[in-house]
Amino acid sequence: MVLLLFGPPGSGKGTQSGRISNWLGIPAISTGDMLREEIKAGTALGNAAQSIMASGGLVGDDLVNRMLAQRVSSPDSAHGFLLDGYPRTVEQAEYLDRLIEERQFQTPIVLHLDVPMDALVGRLTSRRQCPQCKRIYNLLHQPPRTPGICDDDGTPLITRKDDSEEVVTERIRTYDEVTRPVLAYYQDRKYHQIRGDRSPSYIFEAITGILEPIVSKNGNCCAKPKPPI
Repeated sequence: MVLLLFGPPGSGKGTQSGRISNWLGIPAISTGDMLREEIKAGTALGNAAQSIMASGGLVGDDLVNRMLAQRVSSPDSAHGFLLDGYPRTVEQAEYLDRLIEERQFQTPIVLHLDVPMDALVGRLTSRRQCPQCKRIYNLLHQPPRTPGICDDDGTPLITRKDDSEEVVTERIRTYDEVTRPVLAYYQDRKYHQIRGDRSPSYIFEAITGILEPIVSKNGNCCAKPKPPI
């Protein structure tokens, strides 16, 4: 089973990818983590990426595609995987199609967490961080016990620069512009749009409702019992 998880900043993709990974027993692969792992391991691909980044450049599709091909050839991906943050372009999506056909994986299932702009801005601008221990809070659903103070070390919390409303709005707009063509590419396939402005438990129930019939039909041996909500 190959899953593609899409969603703008603040949509809760990280939470859902972890839950899905634990439930199905497949790795959740993000391009950022993949890049960091290659660099840390000192591989030829990692060194090439680090050299590009050090000179202020962006890691191109070709290098990212090669990293992905190498990552999904690992034994833990034999029964499937979840991709978070890939494909980012139509060209990457076309490459993924070729890779999936070559490796004889199943057709990808697209899960799109759709959240209104105002809800996203509210979520992200409500984040606070402890500058000492780096713990992150959210005033809407995970506030500190004492307003403005870290629970762990009593340090006054701060608002990160990238969580200001202007920056957040621009990040979401950029994501929307870049991702819209990719979502259109998958629109006529196994595409599922899910309301992402609900609780994490509601969203996970919606995802499992989509995937359980497929898991049962395929007899997916890696699927584990659904964790408690």
